[in-house]
Amino acid sequence: MNIRDIVALAPVIPVLTVRDLAHAVPLARALAAGGLRVLEITLRTPVALEAIEAMRGAVPEAVVGAGTLTRPVDFAAAGRAGAQFGVTPGLTPELIAAARGARFPLLPGVMTPSELIGARTAGFEVLKLFPAQQAGGVGMLRALAGPFPEMLFCPTGGVTRASAAEYLALPNVVCVGGSWFAPPELLAAGDWRAIEALARDAAALRRA
Repeated sequence: MNIRDIVALAPVIPVLTVRDLAHAVPLARALAAGGLRVLEITLRTPVALEAIEAMRGAVPEAVVGAGTLTRPVDFAAAGRAGAQFGVTPGLTPELIAAARGARFPLLPGVMTPSELIGARTAGFEVLKLFPAQQAGGVGMLRALAGPFPEMLFCPTGGVTRASAAEYLALPNVVCVGGSWFAPPELLAAGDWRAIEALARDAAALRRA
């Protein structure tokens, strides 16, 4: 699948920081059962790559990607773990080169119009606005729609259940990234049923 196909699978992409490897598979199962099949595992913990590999093996209905790719070596490591897509918080010439040689498609992060132009020049048409809230949120995306009508976005960073619907009402927003359906207290308790219910609620959000 290309990145456009992947982001179209659900209105919300869970952005997950897995700290306990034992949580990886039951978390992926709960989210996928709730309708959130596309999972971004951030490379912010020592077990992140193992979590990607475990989820890929145990939850084949999920599309598992690697987030927080900030160096070219991250692309190679994510590919070895079986990541099906990648996400960056920003975009540099080095990351563009790494993306061209990667085994998976990329959702690159941008924050400004200049960064957007650079990403478009490199061939990207679907971008992550990050950090969305700090970048101007809904107002920023409305402003970008005028000069860049062909670009699609997945705003991530500060997106909540309350604000997700406002983002998804915009025609240039294909999905949002969030983590409100996997709060630390439910993870610690292993309450996968509650996480599945929150995921189902998020999956029911409507896109423009």
